Amino acid sequence: MSASLIFDLVPIGATVAWSDATPRPPERFRKKLASWKTRNSQGRLIRKEDARTRGSYDAPAYFTLHEGDFGANGVITIRVHRTFSIDSDLTFTVIERPKPGSVRIFDRAGEHAELVHLAADRQAAEAWLTRHGYPHAVLDEVTADEVAADHVEGRAAP
Repeated sequence: MSASLIFDLVPIGATVAWSDATPRPPERFRKKLASWKTRNSQGRLIRKEDARTRGSYDAPAYFTLHEGDFGANGVITIRVHRTFSIDSDLTFTVIERPKPGSVRIFDRAGEHAELVHLAADRQAAEAWLTRHGYPHAVLDEVTADEVAADHVEGRAAP
């Protein structure tokens, strides 16, 4: 799938993999392997942003994937996000879509909202919010209609 199809068709909360179609180098080539991993990995779709114009610069639409967290003893010290323009030359694959009944937790309302957690249900979402404290959080339940619309309109990605 192209980056523009991910932007157009895939719902926030889906797990998406990206690849440059090159073979994985052997473990002994640490620098080559590290470079390869930046162009071949996966993450959760947390944000989409439409194209915009700032002065004389036209920025294309883009989406952001949360690749992982690093830390110790339950404390996250680094969050790894990858942002891709819709004209990226990488190939994308949908690994998993959010299940009906799961609840997306966004950090705020509006078009600049970012997914901070995908909970199994509303009760789990509310419990997560009490532990993590996002004062302007917005809960958005994934409905069966949303998933069915993807299939009916031919948007269901493999």
